[in-house]
Amino acid sequence: MSPAPVQYLWWLVSRASGIVAIALISLSVLLGLAMAARVVPASRKRGAVALHELVAMVALLAIAAHGAALLGDHWLRPGLAGITIPFALGYRPGFTASGILAGYMALLLGPSFYARRRLGARRWRRLHRATPVVWVLAVVHTLGSGSDAGTLWLRAVVLAPVVPLAYLLVLRVLGGGRRSPAPRSPRALPVRRLTTVPVDDPG
Repeated sequence: MSPAPVQYLWWLVSRASGIVAIALISLSVLLGLAMAARVVPASRKRGAVALHELVAMVALLAIAAHGAALLGDHWLRPGLAGITIPFALGYRPGFTASGILAGYMALLLGPSFYARRRLGARRWRRLHRATPVVWVLAVVHTLGSGSDAGTLWLRAVVLAPVVPLAYLLVLRVLGGGRRSPAPRSPRALPVRRLTTVPVDDPG
């Protein structure tokens, strides 16, 4: 590799945007699971939802920049098919395919915020539960296809969210953090009408 950074500028742009993308995906999934597990206080839920949506959309831009920058890489030369079709690229095809699939899933799930009314709340929630899969695929891609994946700092960035993500996921599955339902007021007992039975006059 040439010591001049300009010789591998596109690689640097792709790696930088990829690291930003995995960091934003991690943050987005953490926020989503925190809200689903009801860890976020009700007073801050609106702000958390807005941040969650913003992070997810910026992550999409970082993913797009990560793939597009590879088109200018003179060493890899993936071509359009290499960054859009799984297993089309000869370089570590399994790991690159996981990144492409993660990108497609992020593209499907990210903008679904704006289609909640058309999809319906229940259907949208079921669809959105696949978001952690995006994170898993992105981690596999980052640690499997990156030339600097063996460095300690990159592993720290990628794997740092593992413990909080696992905790929130277990909490969500077990139903922890859910607010107990408000006690219902006792229903009024039906009033029975007393019917007077005529009594014969003994006199």
